[in-house]
Amino acid sequence: MTLTLVLGGARSGKSRYAQTQAEQAAKAAGRPPLFIATAEAFDDEMHDRIARHQQERGDAWRQIEAPLDLADAVRALSSEDIAVIDCLTLWLSNQMLNKRDLNAAIDDLTQALNTCPATLWVVSNEVGWSLVPDNPLGRRFRDEAGRLNQRIAEIADTACLIVAGMRVPLERI
Repeated sequence: MTLTLVLGGARSGKSRYAQTQAEQAAKAAGRPPLFIATAEAFDDEMHDRIARHQQERGDAWRQIEAPLDLADAVRALSSEDIAVIDCLTLWLSNQMLNKRDLNAAIDDLTQALNTCPATLWVVSNEVGWSLVPDNPLGRRFRDEAGRLNQRIAEIADTACLIVAGMRVPLERI
């Protein structure tokens, strides 16, 4: 098992990087890559965005939808799976909007990832560099996303930051 955390801002290239890495690993192993999606289409723009991303990935990818129960999807993976989870911050917002117990959900996900036998690239947004949100929900999301990213980084084998399509390796402090 290897777990790589891929962080970056919006449109930084983080998803493309994770997908390229998974495609290369899957090709070398002679297996199809797996995409674990956390997004939900609540409006036409998001529906179009999801469809566009699916089309860009192409037919070679298998897909699992896990907008809420991501830990269960991770627990179902085998040592033969090569997967991208995209993305943790959408999963987090889904948890918050559904008024789930965040501590329990993050603990469950962290445990599932820590024991997962698959090769994984986990994509998440780095949201702590932008303006401080002007409302309590936005500030809570920013804080929870930062804590979530730190929890996953603790168990990740490697982590990188993608900025303007460029990879910056990260190291533990």
